[in-house]
Amino acid sequence: MSDASTTPMMKQYLAIRRELPEDVLLFFRLGDFYELFFEDAKTASPLLNVALTKRNGVPMCGVPHHSSQGYIAKLIKAGKRVAIAEQTTDPVPGKIVERAVSQILSAGTINDLNLLDSNRANYLAAVFRDGKKLGLAYVDHTTGEFEVAEFKDTAELVDELERLQASELLYSEDQRELIDALGSPACAQSVEGYLFLLDQAQHSLTQHFKVQSLDGFGCQGLSAAISAAGCILQYLQFQLRRSVEHIQRMRHAQTSDVVLIDAASQSHLELVTARGGSSHTLLSALDRTCTPMGARKLRHWVLHPLRDLDTLTQRQDMIAALLDEAVIFSQIRTLLKEVRDLERTSSRLSQGSGNGRDLLMLASSLEVVPALRTALETFGSPGFNLLLERLHDLTAISQEIQRAIADEPPMQIKEGGVFREGWLPALDELRNASTLGRQWIADLQNREIERTGIKSLKIKYNAVFGYFIEITKANVGSVPPDYHRKQTTVNGERYITDELKRMEDKILGSEERSKALEYEEFLALRGRVLEHLAQIQETAETIAILDALGSLAETARLFNYTRPVLNETRNLFIREGRHPVLDQNLTSGERFVPNDITLEPEESRLILITGPNMAGKSTYLRMTALLTLMAQIGSYLPVHSAEVGLVDRIFTRIGASDDIARGQSTFMVEMNETALILNNATERSLVILDEIGRGTSTFDGLSIAWSVAEHLHDKVGARTLFATHYHEITALAQSRSAVKNYNVAVKEWNHQIIFLHKILPGSAEKSYGIQVARLAGLPENVIDRAKEVLQQLEAGHQPAESVKEVPVATSVPAKTRKKVVSDEDKGQMVLFG
Repeated sequence: MSDASTTPMMKQYLAIRRELPEDVLLFFRLGDFYELFFEDAKTASPLLNVALTKRNGVPMCGVPHHSSQGYIAKLIKAGKRVAIAEQTTDPVPGKIVERAVSQILSAGTINDLNLLDSNRANYLAAVFRDGKKLGLAYVDHTTGEFEVAEFKDTAELVDELERLQASELLYSEDQRELIDALGSPACAQSVEGYLFLLDQAQHSLTQHFKVQSLDGFGCQGLSAAISAAGCILQYLQFQLRRSVEHIQRMRHAQTSDVVLIDAASQSHLELVTARGGSSHTLLSALDRTCTPMGARKLRHWVLHPLRDLDTLTQRQDMIAALLDEAVIFSQIRTLLKEVRDLERTSSRLSQGSGNGRDLLMLASSLEVVPALRTALETFGSPGFNLLLERLHDLTAISQEIQRAIADEPPMQIKEGGVFREGWLPALDELRNASTLGRQWIADLQNREIERTGIKSLKIKYNAVFGYFIEITKANVGSVPPDYHRKQTTVNGERYITDELKRMEDKILGSEERSKALEYEEFLALRGRVLEHLAQIQETAETIAILDALGSLAETARLFNYTRPVLNETRNLFIREGRHPVLDQNLTSGERFVPNDITLEPEESRLILITGPNMAGKSTYLRMTALLTLMAQIGSYLPVHSAEVGLVDRIFTRIGASDDIARGQSTFMVEMNETALILNNATERSLVILDEIGRGTSTFDGLSIAWSVAEHLHDKVGARTLFATHYHEITALAQSRSAVKNYNVAVKEWNHQIIFLHKILPGSAEKSYGIQVARLAGLPENVIDRAKEVLQQLEAGHQPAESVKEVPVATSVPAKTRKKVVSDEDKGQMVLFG
């Protein structure tokens, strides 16, 4: 190791570095920079695109302190964790500054609002297997949301992880096989197995929540989930050194409360992500929220539709009330637009990272609450009364903050300038002393210039020497005898006088005492605010719910949505339904063609849909699933009328793609998804199938599709829409009482087809594949040849019979070539003749 490593500063660095895990990069504060050394510097330099240098043989790189967040974000995006070692004492000449790690940042624990998507949660999750039970816990450290759940198999756990989209996923280092079974998510990170020990986890959780048992959180018997939750809490506290005081409750998320949607169906339905961009998702079609909390709440609703009829009916009642009171509804939305991110702001303050600006944002948001309460009181319904109980009037706290904090406080809370003038008399006195002292310094400079005749004389300040008089070399001969030389520089000399030294003590003393008093008072004010943290968090969640409901109501108002009838039957009746996303994304002059849906257990629980590609079958299928899902978050629907019997699961098998990472073909992916449906669907499920069996030979595909349809009708009894190109399957309607045939209407004209996008009773007469191929732009000679082949196949002939001569790759002149037919080909002709 070089001599540089033996300096006091480098010894301090190495001591701190040894306490950190190897994969954590240490940002070591040196003045106005964060520096990285040794292997940390080599790792970070290319990721940050900063120069890697050396000092006394030690590799190093650095980034400015004031712009460090952007650099930290790059490292976290690259999958790194970053430890921040801050200076804990002020610089004193001849003495090393003390430093300590203040926090460790990871993908799941970012708290800088500029680095987060305000419209979605940022989850840190943990998974653990205990026997046959699979436990999951997840926390949004920016809001304090903390939930646990258990699952019976990895498929259900994968589905939930797909919904969560966690930024960081912890697992025990001795359970690597569990992560492999979950598809080895890129965000997965192993931690020591002892963090998951049940006794230790229970102790950590009960100590944190100040309870004797976790039964009050609904966690009785959830050993796997408790182990995962305990791991998260200990990881935050002891490994990342983060505050968890704002995590004040834990909820048991029960799968029986929500509509289960597997990962493939989430993707097929494009709920929150879409190939066409974020503007083509169901969430984008519904999201007209005014606050970040509301946007996150609505996203959660879309991914977790409910099965509880009472809750859904209450949401519908509240949407109806908002739509009936247009003026009050408009006032509520105007007020909500004044609310900032209460959840994340209060969380930052509780973790000690908040500043004066966070307090002001909190105050301005809380200031809106009394007017919101007044607006909600006009409704008087049970749902709004429940919101009123959880919407706390914290005007006193809001007013105290606004009286205390300056209009534009600085980012740093230790640099002064946080409080208004007049808030604290003692602080004003110190500030005045400092201000008068600086004015005295300016007057002294003018007096000394006049006394000495040195026009270039300057009184300056730095942190090492304090205040000093600077004289250029050309004027050193004119320096008065009462000047005491302090330092020689390249351009001149620096001096001090007794008078200047006495005033320096007064100025610097008052500035230091002023900043110290201001910091102390800020901590006291923040502490008084955080005494109401539970009420602030409850108010924030209530505003989020109100905002999400308002978003659904505003969407219903803008697009003429209708309230569906919800019940516990197995019916699904839609009249003039429209696809909620496409309906809003049509270009000017286009109109979405509405369609009906009739599914009920006795006469039409399985509908077979035939018709050409591009005619609208997949749109119809997705529309059915999306309208059902919307109904089960409490939303109104883009329909003329609707009756929706609540479903327990929504399954879709739409589209086809390879899974190259797992070495699975298109057909294998299709069969896996179909198997999931057949093994898990119930009579209360909604099943959407598009083109089952097309990834293999015709007879194999037809056989599988036929058998799947029979099983869904005979054994499962789920409401099912089944789109297919196998027209033979339509014969099922003759032997099965609850199978109905429908087709997508098209119009043929002059060898062309026009898609009418209307679903009508009966099966399609043909598939119109060649016409669709023409629309796609296949060459005309290919289209003509396809027609010939089709005619021969329909007549029971093999296409090769029409070939008079088989071209041979040879230079023999055409007139001398003979038709070449192998014995194998002759056999084929006989077979197909």
